[in-house]
Amino acid sequence: MNLTRKRSTHLSRLIPLVVILGSLSPIGMVAAAEDWTQFRGPNGSGVSASTGLPVEFGPTKNVIWKTALPAGHSSPVLAGDRIFVTAHAGEKQAYKLEVFCLERKTGKILWQRDVPRARNGRLQTPNGPASSSPVTDGESVYVFFQDFGLVSFDSKGNQRWKLPLGPFNMFYGFGASPILVDNTVILPVDQDNPNSFLLAVDSKTGRIRWKVDRPEVISGYSTPIVYQPAQGPKQVVVPESFQLSAYSIEDGRRVWWVKGLACEMKSIPSRDSDYLYINGWGFPQNQPGQQIPTVTFQEGLARYDANHDGKIAKSEITGTDKMSKILSAAFEAFDTDRDEMLNEKDWGVFRAMMASENGLLAIKLGGKGDMTASAIRWRYQKPVPQVPSTLLYKNVLYMVNDGGVLISFDPETGNILKQGRLQGAIDKYFSSPVAADDKVFLIGEAGAVSVLKAAGDWQILAVNQLDDECFATPAIADGRIYIRTRSALYCFGK
Repeated sequence: MNLTRKRSTHLSRLIPLVVILGSLSPIGMVAAAEDWTQFRGPNGSGVSASTGLPVEFGPTKNVIWKTALPAGHSSPVLAGDRIFVTAHAGEKQAYKLEVFCLERKTGKILWQRDVPRARNGRLQTPNGPASSSPVTDGESVYVFFQDFGLVSFDSKGNQRWKLPLGPFNMFYGFGASPILVDNTVILPVDQDNPNSFLLAVDSKTGRIRWKVDRPEVISGYSTPIVYQPAQGPKQVVVPESFQLSAYSIEDGRRVWWVKGLACEMKSIPSRDSDYLYINGWGFPQNQPGQQIPTVTFQEGLARYDANHDGKIAKSEITGTDKMSKILSAAFEAFDTDRDEMLNEKDWGVFRAMMASENGLLAIKLGGKGDMTASAIRWRYQKPVPQVPSTLLYKNVLYMVNDGGVLISFDPETGNILKQGRLQGAIDKYFSSPVAADDKVFLIGEAGAVSVLKAAGDWQILAVNQLDDECFATPAIADGRIYIRTRSALYCFGK
């Protein structure tokens, strides 16, 4: 998410890795600068063309600079000579929402701006109020906070426009990050009521270009990616509850979709030219053949509704069978309108969640309408990570599970190439893997950074300790890796 990522949560504005001359740039971009302008870089791939990256680094080794920052789970983004990141500062309910601009060469804070808070959005540990990563086009930066909405600043910190949104109703809090496609800011809002929507905003004015209601979609924390079909306009591809959908950038029309995803999507897809790879995790038991049997709402009322009011309260749920235990333990997750009662709609969500399957899917891009029957290339339906995305790098697909279990796959067949623990980094993972320079970088929650030799038969080159919590995903550019911990932003390089 970025559910912390989480979600949270989390696609190409289509700004690729480019070389821009500083004399032509409105913000004085460094000549030959490589950019990383959104969450996970170019189209959310997590891959950079950078070379010369260090293998060993830490608080006292190969540090180009270190800048103290307030807390936040959002990931840094880079354009020209600027770095942008969001944060929250202060005590619990009295925190401030902040946007920082740093000088890329030195880490010096060039400006900091507060964003007004309209509310206290729902949060579930370990998510925070600054989980969505910024996106930039090199001239301006676009940020989102669940306690306010969308805001844009220019390179000097002047507010260009603001668009209040919300309040929102996600179980864990917001996790998705906005993306930029040409001159349009795209933001998915997947929440636990009939008010989920996909939003397109003019990047120059902040005016809404289109808004597509998606009432069938429940809580989600995934950041979308962009797909350009051979014919027709670009499409934004969004992992949703139980399905993957593609929407036209022009008008928000839903073009094609594939069913079979998990109930809560938090990861961002990896992709090549023809296929994407998406992992989803909802409930631990949601592996094939392990789903919890459920009953209809009327049968549920007959069993639990002691006061016969047509709804089911948590206090009315008794029994030691699996269904009753799940209902009681995860009651809040099924109570989508937060009224502390389960109605027929909530019960339908519960049944759908119990029937869905966790897993990793390879899905062919493109088509029209329901492509479920023909688009799924292969499925891997053993345990998958809850938050981190997969990484596709040099024709190998990587996936890290909680506990530091790393699996490499052949993306064409789904066959496992290697599976093993990241010794020295056995931990819970929220940050997604990134790659460059024939290396893969993975960061556990406690701040252990594993550096691997990129290959199907991957090898651990080093495990570096940052001695601080880490939820954000690194950025890579120009022989540098930028890592945000709980208390600071580091720039590491040889």
